[in-house]
Amino acid sequence: MAENLTQSYPDNGTLKQSALPIIDQFGRSFTYVRIALNEQCNLRCIYCMPEEGIDFRTEDKLLTTEEICRFIKIISKMGVSKIRFTGGEPLLRKDLPKLIQFAKGTPGLESVHLTTNGLLLSKQIQELERAGLSGINISLDTLDYEKFKKITRRDGLDLVLDGLEKAMQSTIKSIKLNVVAMRDFNNDEIMDFVALTKDNDITVRFIELMPFDSHQIWKTGKFYGADHIVSDLEKQLGELKNVAGSPTEHHVFKIDDYKGKVAVIPAYSRSLCGECSRVRITADGKLLNCLYSQSETNLRGMIRSGASDEEIQDKIRKVMWNKLKDGWEAQHYGKEHRESMTQIGG
Repeated sequence: MAENLTQSYPDNGTLKQSALPIIDQFGRSFTYVRIALNEQCNLRCIYCMPEEGIDFRTEDKLLTTEEICRFIKIISKMGVSKIRFTGGEPLLRKDLPKLIQFAKGTPGLESVHLTTNGLLLSKQIQELERAGLSGINISLDTLDYEKFKKITRRDGLDLVLDGLEKAMQSTIKSIKLNVVAMRDFNNDEIMDFVALTKDNDITVRFIELMPFDSHQIWKTGKFYGADHIVSDLEKQLGELKNVAGSPTEHHVFKIDDYKGKVAVIPAYSRSLCGECSRVRITADGKLLNCLYSQSETNLRGMIRSGASDEEIQDKIRKVMWNKLKDGWEAQHYGKEHRESMTQIGG
């Protein structure tokens, strides 16, 4: 592990820094940036944070609209082609349409996406369409009203389902449903979620439970591994037809005569690390080179201390160059610790 961190970053003086792609010492290139717009959320999911919430950072410690736009300009010159806005719950940010529109108009960026819990989606879908949003991932772990209230500690399943329906009817091209799969909680709903892909051109994605639950339910026997999910799907559906998906969609299937797709994401097993193309920026402007990273770099501090675009680009490249081989190594190196997924950026 120490050897990984002492690898020297390649200094190529023959090209302008802004023309260099973001790469690491293992040959991975990074073309996808996730930017968290806030930490606040209007749900309190049991695998994310306590019912009373967490100690949210004050507004002065979060990125401003202008700072986010500057980041977008900076990374668009570094080979990044895709941005995803996350949270917290990004639909709580009033400047979201403005940020989407800015990103869509930035040269080099080909697509702008959003991850949301869907509660506010039906009210904002037309504005998101007009802003030019490329895709929406909606987080929804159950189709049962009582289970929804149990897992989110809130009401609102009707609102989420309405948002999903409006999203599917919109001109936004990519609609995905993210389902955190949990044993003895929603594993009996797998086929209900799969059924949503029969008449709808969406991707339903079953995601492993991750250890960012603020000590709520992690290691309580609810972990439902990707291999078991795939095995259970095969038992129900027979042989599954493999199709192409995004790099994180480690297993992607299409059922005959179904319009949509089904994917399984080994988020905890971490068998997808070799395909990683992501850079993460938290709501308070910290750069994480891995979801499981215990080390972070304060880009917000660089901006506020007057750093140039070139200095920020160089810092991003060096941090990503030193990305560890996988999430297992990253989890055990460093001392920073964020107790909740809402502090990392979903």
